Amino acid sequence: MDDFLRLSADTARFTRGAPRAFAFGDGGRLLWFLRSTGPTDAFESLWVLDTATGTETRLADPRDLCPEPGPLPVLERRLRERIRLTAAGIGSYALSGDGRHAVFALYGRLYRVSHPGATPAGPADGHAAAGAPAPRPVEIATAGPVFDPRPDADGSTTAYVTDDALHLSPGGRISPADGARWGVAEFAAAEELGRSRGHWWSPDGAALLVARVDEDALPRRYFADPAEPGLPPEDFAYPEAGGPNADVQLWVLRPGAAADPVRLDWDAGTHPYLSDADWESAGEILLTVRDRLQRSVLLLSADPATGRTRELSRTTHPRWVDPLDGTPARLPDGRTLTAADTRGGAARGLAVDGAPLTGDGLQVRRVAGVHAGHLLVEAGRRDPAEQQVLLLDPVTGHPTPLADGPGVHTVLASAGALLLTSADADGFRRTVRTADGREFTPGDLSAPLPHRVVPVLERVTEHGVPTALVLPRGHVPGRRLPVLVDVYGGPGYQDVSAEPRRWQAKQWWADQGFAVVTVDNRGTPYVSPAFTHAVYRGFSGVTLEDQVAALRALGARHPDLDLGRVGVRGWSYGGYLSALAVLRRPDVFHAASAGAAPTDFRGYDTAYTERYLGLPQDGPGVYDRDSLLADAPGLTRPLLLTTGLADDNVHPSHTLRLSRALTDAGRPHRLLALPGVTHMCAGDTREKVMALELDFFREVLA
Repeated sequence: MDDFLRLSADTARFTRGAPRAFAFGDGGRLLWFLRSTGPTDAFESLWVLDTATGTETRLADPRDLCPEPGPLPVLERRLRERIRLTAAGIGSYALSGDGRHAVFALYGRLYRVSHPGATPAGPADGHAAAGAPAPRPVEIATAGPVFDPRPDADGSTTAYVTDDALHLSPGGRISPADGARWGVAEFAAAEELGRSRGHWWSPDGAALLVARVDEDALPRRYFADPAEPGLPPEDFAYPEAGGPNADVQLWVLRPGAAADPVRLDWDAGTHPYLSDADWESAGEILLTVRDRLQRSVLLLSADPATGRTRELSRTTHPRWVDPLDGTPARLPDGRTLTAADTRGGAARGLAVDGAPLTGDGLQVRRVAGVHAGHLLVEAGRRDPAEQQVLLLDPVTGHPTPLADGPGVHTVLASAGALLLTSADADGFRRTVRTADGREFTPGDLSAPLPHRVVPVLERVTEHGVPTALVLPRGHVPGRRLPVLVDVYGGPGYQDVSAEPRRWQAKQWWADQGFAVVTVDNRGTPYVSPAFTHAVYRGFSGVTLEDQVAALRALGARHPDLDLGRVGVRGWSYGGYLSALAVLRRPDVFHAASAGAAPTDFRGYDTAYTERYLGLPQDGPGVYDRDSLLADAPGLTRPLLLTTGLADDNVHPSHTLRLSRALTDAGRPHRLLALPGVTHMCAGDTREKVMALELDFFREVLA
């Protein structure tokens, strides 16, 4: 690898040393976060910023606690894959209800730590008085390897999962031994629905809301490491499109009480997906459920004493209800907040008690909460590549900007305190604003970005498709360049964004002698709901049509783009799109590198695939049109296929079946199978693959 690729690998693509996983505690006074000690340190420690003093304190160093790191429990390893977490050390933590104590798992061991000056959370807490040195984390005895520990209101009791059962410390097992998995999120929830947890404490610590997951009806998927033939294969339950889903229930368990467990009662036959749940108060639970095709989303109120539920809001869409983080929700005044597309699908907006609050000029992307009596939202008001932070009047919808400059702005809020993060070509800036107007900056120990990249952003074709062009540094106009389309193109992810880290690798590709083009075709988010919904009942047609049209439009505007030499590369959906491009449009795309491609969506998961394509049994033609396997005999262009043999998201069988179809048809291609590599392509694998891809494209596009 060259210097850039080595630096990218060593810094985990310039993320190591940057603070992340922020959470406010103690009424907004404390800001907790994770951060390693520098740009090449993979091991993240737990820190806290005390806004009363402006002091940052490291409360837990994983190397002090476990000098010899052990293996991650299987549940922890799989959760990190679901949320794309590559950092070592303390991967996550959870705060007590008062926000003064934290618990975390480290290689299956459970630890608790308190902020200096906090009231002791339990025996042998390691608590220190105000002004004293930071307390040392205390290890807590458990019944087995710990997954997803969660403390109660004052931190005195911790719930955790081991061996698919929910336990308490102090205490013991509290979930029934009935063969189900308790306290965890099923695959569909963690990978596709945005819910990665499965148990929640009540505010008073008297009860737990717990998910019960029965996966007996699901098929099993197996993974064997061919580099270790003596090891048995690993397997897990996977919900394939058209097949059964996990049976998910919610139960209220009361530790130490004589009361029987209570099951929450909603119509799981019509709304089987549980996408969110939490306690609203000790006497009420709010949960969000979706129907299988995700055309209907309900916000329900549940009585924890009886399990009875009642509907608070219903959001529907004839295609699918696109998730909008922070909705549906109940506002402090009792009204309900839901997502609501404006007329004609021009903008993603909000509605209060069903009445539209926002109009066509605002693309709402996330509701971050309520601040100063207003709704706090992340939204787009200009180019889709940018994002602003706004306060919305909950009556009139009038927006007031909090962070409105060029770039991508995000926000975290609690009890009047704000954490604002701004990202643009110059990097990242984070500012904590307290309720009384003071400001602090959490330390960032990450490496400076090696390139200041300002891509050429343009909207092209009659659909206003966002595109970006990156040229080699020092490019001389008039010099013709082969084109590399570096693409994702699938629902749920925006590639053309002002967030600066994603342009570093694209600049490296450009500096190797390519004009690098990125196109956010219809189906991708943040342009408009109509733009996103255009892939309903068919990925391949719209996706490929927009890529071709956008590429030709850019070629007409930029004569240095040599459209007679076009390569395309991508991973996951981008891998699918790359293979699709050379199989169906060899007149436009002359070579492809397709990584982790879902080659036949019948073999992908239910919650993602059926949302867009429907059930295979209801529309087999849809799945036939989007499958790549039947196109194998027509391959005429160079194609490099890459798969990780430990990929539990896009199983390696997707790539291997396409390779077999190509082989059966006598079509030459290249196959790169990576033992032990998952969908994340962690470590330095991604950069090593990039180096191999560069050799491939230089050879075939010369």
